[in-house]
Amino acid sequence: MEFLRRALNPWGENVPIGVSWDLIWAAVIVGSVFVVGHALLVPKKVGAAEIDEDEARGLPEKVQRHTVGARGFHWSMSVAMFVLLITAFFPVVGIRFPWVTIHWIAGVVLILTVLYHIWHVFAKQDFWTMWIGRRDVEEGRDSLKAALGRSGEGEAGAGSGSRRPRAGKYPVDQKMFHHAAMIVTIGAVVTGILMMFRIDNFLWAENTYMFSDAAWGWIYVIHGICGIGLIFLVIAHVYFAIRPEKRWMTWSMIHGLIDREKYLQNHDPKRWVVAESGSDAVEAGADGD
Repeated sequence: MEFLRRALNPWGENVPIGVSWDLIWAAVIVGSVFVVGHALLVPKKVGAAEIDEDEARGLPEKVQRHTVGARGFHWSMSVAMFVLLITAFFPVVGIRFPWVTIHWIAGVVLILTVLYHIWHVFAKQDFWTMWIGRRDVEEGRDSLKAALGRSGEGEAGAGSGSRRPRAGKYPVDQKMFHHAAMIVTIGAVVTGILMMFRIDNFLWAENTYMFSDAAWGWIYVIHGICGIGLIFLVIAHVYFAIRPEKRWMTWSMIHGLIDREKYLQNHDPKRWVVAESGSDAVEAGADGD
């Protein structure tokens, strides 16, 4: 398998022009193997924590897990991402259509959603919510033991399997996914902006001489690597979104709310503080460490 596509430029230089298209199928295969392996090895149901009546006292029936702004960002980014992947890779496998304009417009939409997300994080949320700290590492270790059915700190008792430890607002596996998606998305966005100088668009004039042929080639390589990484991440994300024990999280990304029972079973009230209120739903505070 080749990892790079190379070509001779007019001056006889052998320069990279992008990643090998074989890597598309490699990402699909790796993602499929991961999904099948995880589905076979990890049970769909893991023991849930018992609800402490003292913790439940004063909490609303519904807790807001995602604001309207957060949900809007998520679904806007999802649509843009799918359009980008389709327009980038479908032509490679032989499905032809006028994809270039659609691709860069979807890229602009993705950039706008990322900029909004950055503003929203600093203006409306706690930046450290997604930080991975020592307690997250311990939580990840215990969660892995519970997922594999091994006894540990979260053991629920004979015959009942292990229980996942309660997390803050975001479990460590979600934080790890967020960081991986952030890296490849930023890489795709930065290189995508540069690549837009090679096509006609209404934002700025075409300028193919900004970089040397070799530099342009490596920009295309980085863009392709990020795109292929996103294929795997999208496969994993969709898989976890439809798993039975994760669907309550998926529904919360649709209507924003989770039940009080799900909150207490899966989240540590000391790390994700919800203000006591008599209203039907209140927004929860930031994750602490």
